[in-house]
Amino acid sequence: MVSLLTWIVVVLAIVTVARIVRILELVNTLGGEEEEYITNKDNKMNGILFIIFMVIGFAFMIYFTIDAKKYLLPVPATKHGLLTDNYLNMNFALIIVVFFITQILLFYYAFRYRHKKGAKAFFYPVNHKLEFIWTIVPAIVLFGLIIYGLKLWNDITKPAPKGSMVIEIYGKQFDWSARYAGGDNILGRSNFKLITDDNPLGVDVNDPHSKDDKVALNKEIHFPVGVPIILKFHSRDVIHSAYFPHLRTQMNCVPGMTTEFFMETTITTDSMRKITNNPKFDYVLLCNKICGVAHYTMHLKIVIDTQQDFMKWYKDQPYALDAVEATAASQDTLKKVALK
Repeated sequence: MVSLLTWIVVVLAIVTVARIVRILELVNTLGGEEEEYITNKDNKMNGILFIIFMVIGFAFMIYFTIDAKKYLLPVPATKHGLLTDNYLNMNFALIIVVFFITQILLFYYAFRYRHKKGAKAFFYPVNHKLEFIWTIVPAIVLFGLIIYGLKLWNDITKPAPKGSMVIEIYGKQFDWSARYAGGDNILGRSNFKLITDDNPLGVDVNDPHSKDDKVALNKEIHFPVGVPIILKFHSRDVIHSAYFPHLRTQMNCVPGMTTEFFMETTITTDSMRKITNNPKFDYVLLCNKICGVAHYTMHLKIVIDTQQDFMKWYKDQPYALDAVEATAASQDTLKKVALK
């Protein structure tokens, strides 16, 4: 009912405006004025309205830009995230400066050079010096941004330092799993042909490096703060995209390939809860590819601990081969019983 009344009001408003315009046309006709004739006073009023529109537009833009801040991500929780955010803010600053300059000039010229009776426009077809300036200045600015961006990219993607913790992020429809390299800091081999209900990661039980690998329980992953981490990404079925929004990290998980990314966290979960003033805040891992009908359910809680708290959590996690070996042993027992 409310929607119907709203549409009725809108239609009546349009009809009213149309009738008012028609009345004004008739008044001009009866007064002997030509419909197309525009006076200097009209042009001046339009110029002033341009300036008013610019001021109001700037006010709304500034307000909504500031108001939108509450929807943005909090400060980044990784070293490279701080660098990328600073670079993004630098680009925004340049865009805002150029936006204000161009819009102010646009509306000022509409006011300053409005039509005046008897005035004649000056024909000014070319100015090579001016064209050179407005071509070379943006080129220099963009060249500087590109060079700095390339340097930043090389710094972020450079090889991880020796001894970095190795963690496997494994995606499949529609959840995530994590496997931690053990004391040797080398992940054991895995193969999709070895995947079973009890070995969902397809870990090779014959690889000695698999013996000390651990898997994360309770549908959450823990990272130690201040420790270099190499994330290795795999997928069982389709392309997924591991997206850590608060860590400013994203990497595609491609079947049959190993992709990786190096990062170092800087803010624990407890500290971020204080920063955001949200006691329920949690880091999260999302899938940023539409990977199927239940894509929206593919998320995982991330916890960033102090190094001491991480070690306590890590010690309680099971070895990756425990379930596999237990299942194999039970199957052997069943076979022996069946043979008897």
